Amino acid sequence: MLSISSRERTVRVAIFGAGKLGIRIVSALLDGNYDITLVDINEKKLLQVAQRLDVFTVTGDVKSLELLKSIDAGRYDFIFSCTTSDEVNILSASFSKLLGCKTVAARVRAPEYMNQLDFIREHYHIDMMVNPDFLISSEIYRYLVEKYTLSNGIFTSHRIGLIEIEARKKPQLIGKNLAEFRTVMPNTLIVGISRKGKFIIPHGQDIIESEDLLYLAGERHEIVELGEKYQAHMKKSDINKVMIIGGGKTGYYLARQLSEYGCFVKIIEQSKERCHYLTNKLTDVMVLNGDGADMKLLEEENIDDMDAFVTATGYDEENLLLSLTAKNHGIEDVISKVSHDSYMSLIEKLNIDVVLNPLDITASSILNRIRGDKRVISSLLLQGQAELMEVSACEGMNMINIPLKNLNLPDYIILAAINRGNETIIPDGNTRIQPRDRVIIVCKLSNIGYVEKLFKPNSHLKLFG
Repeated sequence: MLSISSRERTVRVAIFGAGKLGIRIVSALLDGNYDITLVDINEKKLLQVAQRLDVFTVTGDVKSLELLKSIDAGRYDFIFSCTTSDEVNILSASFSKLLGCKTVAARVRAPEYMNQLDFIREHYHIDMMVNPDFLISSEIYRYLVEKYTLSNGIFTSHRIGLIEIEARKKPQLIGKNLAEFRTVMPNTLIVGISRKGKFIIPHGQDIIESEDLLYLAGERHEIVELGEKYQAHMKKSDINKVMIIGGGKTGYYLARQLSEYGCFVKIIEQSKERCHYLTNKLTDVMVLNGDGADMKLLEEENIDDMDAFVTATGYDEENLLLSLTAKNHGIEDVISKVSHDSYMSLIEKLNIDVVLNPLDITASSILNRIRGDKRVISSLLLQGQAELMEVSACEGMNMINIPLKNLNLPDYIILAAINRGNETIIPDGNTRIQPRDRVIIVCKLSNIGYVEKLFKPNSHLKLFG
């Protein structure tokens, strides 16, 4: 894995493909200590990007050795190929590695390639392969089967622990804001709230509601005691029947995972051709050709008997509308795939259990690889919408020796806890991070690029506020 610290030279990164994922990663890296090159075959698209982002662009075909040599691919620390073609991504990443690039990654979507990942990695010399559809299907599976519980309900790192508990299990917290919460549990901090399908980084006057799922950080022994008291009877889901709307790649991967777990799965897919493909590939899954928005069809297929309902079509609006419909039918677990951030304000008003963005989840996995293990020691997705990172603080980082209240952190990030030698610190506004501290950071995936400002070496520029 690529290893870097804030005192080392600028890290050279090239992104092949100026689509949504490529732009998301470039945007996240802009505030960090990176020299970024964006390559795409579409000159018009690159001109549009250059008007919005301060990034060096190159027009060309990334599967061409001539192009790769012209940008000196061997000098880069990290290259990620995420064009619209799996084959181009594999070839361009492989060629870049052979030319001397330290770490290469490729986006690969086709299920056929997923069945031979080890062979491709070994023979094409690709360090990392990511599949957005498989990543999001795995998050949905984890929610349905494990109810998103952390390992044994608790995450621990040295002397720090993180637990998730239902607010109604500790009724004295309901109706209280964060300041009042600390009077009830002075040695812990709420670092996240899962509410109506949305993960919230709590601040100020946020009020705890009875249906909230709370993420609490504190000293390890206290968190373990909370787990023994409130999670003693936690168990895996007894989910049996799942209906999936949309038989694309996400629906395919999820159906396969749930079927192998032992669930009875129904997929409703509009395309007859796609239905034939699914029928041939998924032997223990019922595949139905039809419109998932047809309520008569859903009722005929016993929507009311389903334990879970997943919308994974290519249309966000349809996914949200069908999820709301399923929730009105009393289905306990309703999950929706949504790719556009513009819908997030609407989602909080809907009664959907979990909404996941494949773009955010994929970008997070790539960013963690680029950052390297000397800065991000470990990471964990929370509800598939936020990330908990354990970061090693180094001399020169922006967050060093500054009172946290002066960092003017935005609402989508919280510094949850600090390991300093044998001391565990639940920080307040006057806390200063010191070199060699191990800092627990929680940040919304859609804003994960802001973390780069904390990692960036100090300068005389005003980077916060």
